[in-house]
Amino acid sequence: MRKATLIGLCGLILMVLPFMGVPESWKVYATATLGGLLVLLGYLCLRDYIHGTEDLGNGERGNDSYVETTSSLFK
Repeated sequence: MRKATLIGLCGLILMVLPFMGVPESWKVYATATLGGLLVLLGYLCLRDYIHGTEDLGNGERGNDSYVETTSSLFK
């Protein structure tokens, strides 16, 4: 499953969990587990997005954070 699908599924379960007929102690553990899973998946999606913007396509990562100063820049 893709991370976005898991995030949607966890959100849906969290939305209907209070209305399901499960014991209160199970709801507490399920809410904590699903909340932790959402935080982890959100972090992984953000990390993939950030590293995806730096990918050069050949397995290397890079950005234009360093540019050598040359005389052509000052003309």
